[in-house]
Amino acid sequence: MPEIQIKEALNKAFIKVRPERAAIDKFKANLITLIDGIQNNPSEREEFQKNLFSDFLKNTWYAPDYFINTHKSVDLVIHNGDSTAPIGVMIEAKKPGNKNEMVSSGNLNTKAMQELLLYYFRETIDENNLDLKHLIITNAIEWFIFDAREFYRHFSKNKILTDLYGDFKANSLLGKDTNYFYNSIASPYIEKIKNDIEYTYFNITEFEKIIRNNDKEEDNKLINLYKILSPEHLLKKSFLNDSNALNQNFYTEFLYIIGLTETKKEGKKTIERYEKGKQQQASLIENTIFQLSCDVDDDEMLSDISLELNITWINRILFLKLLEAQQLQYQNGNSDYVFLNINTIKDFNDLNTLFFNVLAVKPQNRDEKLINKFKNVPYLNSSLFEKTENERDYLLISNLKNEEMDIFSSTVLKDGTGAKRNGIL
Repeated sequence: MPEIQIKEALNKAFIKVRPERAAIDKFKANLITLIDGIQNNPSEREEFQKNLFSDFLKNTWYAPDYFINTHKSVDLVIHNGDSTAPIGVMIEAKKPGNKNEMVSSGNLNTKAMQELLLYYFRETIDENNLDLKHLIITNAIEWFIFDAREFYRHFSKNKILTDLYGDFKANSLLGKDTNYFYNSIASPYIEKIKNDIEYTYFNITEFEKIIRNNDKEEDNKLINLYKILSPEHLLKKSFLNDSNALNQNFYTEFLYIIGLTETKKEGKKTIERYEKGKQQQASLIENTIFQLSCDVDDDEMLSDISLELNITWINRILFLKLLEAQQLQYQNGNSDYVFLNINTIKDFNDLNTLFFNVLAVKPQNRDEKLINKFKNVPYLNSSLFEKTENERDYLLISNLKNEEMDIFSSTVLKDGTGAKRNGIL
């Protein structure tokens, strides 16, 4: 059975990040509260246990940026942002004494796993949630953490199984209640592949001595335990010193700014424009289409040219984001080498200037007004910063209108206090 340890599951770059002392102290205190609350109240119902789980997660990592609550039949879910953001983590919680329903290292095919599979299908198939990151089964003592990609690989890609779920949902099978799904659909299938499903496992009792003592040196052994339940791991959020700056959070918000969204059709992911009613005029694609619509009559041609222009501009911006990150690394984080920010690039015209009057021009040949403003931006002898045929014939990025746009609900942007930004951009 592919059971992996905590350190194996963590991002290698994230392992190198050291949490603050205060964060570990808070983690220890909250974990003691969780364990004591469960162990001292063995006769309480699962609802009591769920509240303890929720408080532990909120108070240690997730409040106020990430909404945690029950969701339909699911014991607990963690959203990728506020309550309007998609669900990122699903948790099936069991009482420590409920050994019949709880999974074990020797057997994943129990009611807890069967329930989690049903909830997974409801969330990914019925709700079309493409943002699910992890699924968890826990009784607060033992933790089984599954990457959502494992469920996709073993369950979503099996057409026979998903068709059976569709028939079950349509009430076209012999049984209609959830027990029928657990016993007749989920259990036989899980039994076949239970030894192939990879998961992270740990038992809190192995750390209890460290959690309950005051030896600061021993606390180093808690760091990976702290990280495995953090948003940086469970929700795959970006973290300090993350060398992979263009991560899933960046990607999702970047699509939103462009005016595109990722959807699932017939089991395949596709990227397309937002449907009418959800389109934002300030997004790159809608802004471009609007500006071109007077010159291009054919809808298909209008869409193609707009997309090609957007791809050109996006490729440049992504390249520059990586260039900026490299410069910062070489200059030990010197903020003088940051040039992709609101202080330097205030509008589309400034971006156009950066493309063609700065990056495409040697420093000594740049306009005097630009020399100081972009003093640390190098000359790039690259065709990427030459005007394309579509730019010459139709539109430069400077022709786009500078309009306000609603900030993405799960934005990675922070305000001056470090809180998630909201409102308009």
